[in-house]
Amino acid sequence: MTGPGRRNLVLRVVDFLRDVRAEMRKVTWPTVDELRKATMVIIAFVAFLGFTIGVMDTILQFVLVTAIAKWF
Repeated sequence: MTGPGRRNLVLRVVDFLRDVRAEMRKVTWPTVDELRKATMVIIAFVAFLGFTIGVMDTILQFVLVTAIAKWF
């Protein structure tokens, strides 16, 4: 593609990159302390979720494999 169409594409890309740069300047980045706290909350939540899924897996395995197998 050559001519005005290609130029239009280049101008659109340049405008996009300028907009990205302007938006990145508006971003409020977290402090190290905020980042540390958020990371700990996420780790705790993932550990809790893993434990919960593990318990559910154990219960369902007992019910579906052990208990049902005894009926047949």
